[in-house]
Amino acid sequence: MNASSSPSTLNPEDLFPFQLDEFQRDAIAALDAEKSIVVCAPTGSGKTLIGEYAIHRSLARGRRVFYTSPLKALSNQKLRDFQQIFGEEQVGLITGDILVNVGAPIVVMTTEIFRNMLYETPIGEVGTSVEDVGAVVLDECHYLSDRGRGTVWEESIIYCPPHIQLVALSATIGNPQEFTDWIDNVRAIARGKSLPQGECVLINSDFRPVPLQFYYSTVKGLFPLLDSQQDRLNPRLKRKPKSTGKRRRLRQDECPSIASVVSQLQQKEMLPAIYVIFSRRGCEQAVASLGGLTLTSDAEALQIREISDRWSLENPEAVRPGQIEPLIRGIASHHAGLLPAWKGLVEQLFEAGLVKVVFATATLAAGINMPARATVISSLSKRSDEGHRLLTPSEFLQIAGRAGRRGMDTVGYAIAVETPFEGAKEAAYLATTEAEPLRSWFTPSYGMALNLLQKHSLEEVQNLLKRSFAEYQIKLRLGPEQQAIALLTTELAKLDVQLAPMNPKQFADYEKKSQHLKEERRLLKILEQQAEVTRKREMASSVNEISPGAILYLKGHGLRLSEPLPALLYEKAAGNGQFPYLICLGANNRWYVATSNNAIAIDSASLPPATVAKLLPPAELTLKQGHSRKGDANSAPVAEQLPQTTAVIALAPEVLEQQQIIERLQEQLESHPLQQWGDPDRALKRHRQRQQLQEELNQTRAKYQRHQSHRSYYWEEFLQLIRVLREFGAIEGYNPTSLGQAAATIRSENELWLGLALMSGEMEVLEPAQLAAAIASLISETPRNDTWCDYRPSEAVVQVLGQLRKIRHRLNQVQHHNNVAFPVWLEQETIGLVERWALGEEESPDWNALCDKTSLDDGDVVRMLRRTVDVLLQIPQIPGISDTLFRKARIAASQMRRFPV
Repeated sequence: MNASSSPSTLNPEDLFPFQLDEFQRDAIAALDAEKSIVVCAPTGSGKTLIGEYAIHRSLARGRRVFYTSPLKALSNQKLRDFQQIFGEEQVGLITGDILVNVGAPIVVMTTEIFRNMLYETPIGEVGTSVEDVGAVVLDECHYLSDRGRGTVWEESIIYCPPHIQLVALSATIGNPQEFTDWIDNVRAIARGKSLPQGECVLINSDFRPVPLQFYYSTVKGLFPLLDSQQDRLNPRLKRKPKSTGKRRRLRQDECPSIASVVSQLQQKEMLPAIYVIFSRRGCEQAVASLGGLTLTSDAEALQIREISDRWSLENPEAVRPGQIEPLIRGIASHHAGLLPAWKGLVEQLFEAGLVKVVFATATLAAGINMPARATVISSLSKRSDEGHRLLTPSEFLQIAGRAGRRGMDTVGYAIAVETPFEGAKEAAYLATTEAEPLRSWFTPSYGMALNLLQKHSLEEVQNLLKRSFAEYQIKLRLGPEQQAIALLTTELAKLDVQLAPMNPKQFADYEKKSQHLKEERRLLKILEQQAEVTRKREMASSVNEISPGAILYLKGHGLRLSEPLPALLYEKAAGNGQFPYLICLGANNRWYVATSNNAIAIDSASLPPATVAKLLPPAELTLKQGHSRKGDANSAPVAEQLPQTTAVIALAPEVLEQQQIIERLQEQLESHPLQQWGDPDRALKRHRQRQQLQEELNQTRAKYQRHQSHRSYYWEEFLQLIRVLREFGAIEGYNPTSLGQAAATIRSENELWLGLALMSGEMEVLEPAQLAAAIASLISETPRNDTWCDYRPSEAVVQVLGQLRKIRHRLNQVQHHNNVAFPVWLEQETIGLVERWALGEEESPDWNALCDKTSLDDGDVVRMLRRTVDVLLQIPQIPGISDTLFRKARIAASQMRRFPV
């Protein structure tokens, strides 16, 4: 039945007997108008209700609904929620290792499962996997920005048949309109349209039913993080710098301890709280640090004990020593190292308000329903693949946004804790900054290549790759660059008209000569300075030899004489340095106190001693260089006898030669053809402006070309994968072979590697438990150096892995040669655990005994075993797989699938 042909009409008021928020009404209206939607609204605002309405709407029209999430734990939670709302028979679950009621009208699944379903049929067409599906809900769609997994979300959107409504939900998207427009564009292309049709609309809201308040925890107490306007740091939290102007880094003991922060929350009635610590060990240490603190009442403690006792009886192997006691006091941890079953118990107790504080890693912020009055962020930085870094605004807001329980709290509290490394300034920045834009990590894989080639031509594949979010964003950037190129080209054209009469070589020649002249003038200044030093040295020697009556020429150095002044040496007086003072009468009838530095020349003539004897300097003349006083009637006749002409100072030969070089260059510039412009320097300035514009135009064009070429980047990467696949015989031409068809069925980080290993025939000799160990080796990352495991794989497994090592070595070489970097794992450190567990319940050790033989956390062991089971379950679905592997894989998977796996 087509959705458009159904007469069924839903009344939201009948489904939701409470007041809907405006954005919820807008989303429902858009769904009723047959639109796909992107809903961007804060955590706790009621986005899930929109997904529920999409389910009700599809069911009313006789259609199925897929609800996808990024995490298995979140999928399991949605299964329970929807079973309560719609009934158990109406809801199914597919998470790779769990299949529950898969034919139900509502199927919850991980996004990877949905993408894999779409691979089973030509892109955009309706196959059996999505037959009768009316809507797909993509929960937590901001995972598109996840570096390792974002490709799955893009593929799911690109490959989804355009008649299926998409309902994308997220709390932290910085560019929601761009994301919405991309989906609209992709769906228009799938319908054969050249332009978007407005089939996907954005429902954007910043409304929080429970307002969020930010606080900052210090040793002095808990303070509001922001000012009254909620857009800047609270002035009270500004740290005063030291007298040096630098802030002193706090010591650890000057920052609040975990116990003091929890005490602050308890005093302010901010519990229950999720306390985020970015390490498993940190979470466990935090629980231990509160050993003397009880947060529950006697009645609550009794209730927790009763629930946990019943749970322990049902799951005796799931309880670790020391876990129950803090739980009864209202304290627990929640991280990937714990058993999923134990985490489920913690979630149950926290949701019931019995557990008051949960120390959790950031993965808890990914949609798990654990409502809290407050969230505490222990540190504003975290370790990542790129090193230690500040949280992104999206990460901060994702964690903070979990505070505030709808219908229970009037305010939610997000608390940042002071540390030696970050302060209130960083916290205020993260609290007031918008979430960063979604970015694409689209990455073609072997599985993608093989699946596309099985059902599409090479041209169709190329067009599909161009539909990625990254390509769309690049196209958006091309518009401004094209406009910039047009503006620069126009400006250049104007300058070209103005400078057209001039030969470009003349500009270069004029500029070269101008630079030459500038350099020669610089050299002249150096030569003049050197000559001046030599002259002063020689003049000082000459002054020492002359006597009163000699005629000098004085200038500068404090005498305020711009031109050389003839002067009579009256006498020499002891100076305060190596040079004597020269008391002189100038031709201007003014007395001066000079030094040899003031003497630039000595005249050959002199006045007789008798004339000098008649003189008497003014009494007020101070014996200090540069001091001067007017002469009188007695000195005037003597002054008149002095030469009235300026001394001609002989230039040093090198200075004279340099001046001649400069004169010749000046003549060349004055007669240069560029002089016809009238102002050659102005013309040269225009020429330089033109050169700068040309360089800017070249750079913009190069950037534009890079972005254009990037449009084929994924295609080039796709071709690199094709070359590797062809090298190993997975395709002939562009058609998958039996090996290629097998690899196309596999879901892993390196589908070709698993395909080569499984189709090699080497594993046929292994028993089921040994096969499980070998599979674990192919999919397990290299463990940390301090990881240990007492269980060793059997000799048969070691021998098979030795044979596979040859294939691995060649695959690594071929990948490296073709710039492909998918991992090719072959680990043996911990796979003995898998082999022991896969022996089955009767032969393998119990869970606690198994985990006691390794340094791995319980949660890590579960994850490794579940990943192994996931691949074992895939093996029977692989075309061309031998009956032997088929049978042994099913046995191994069956023997491994017991609690807690």
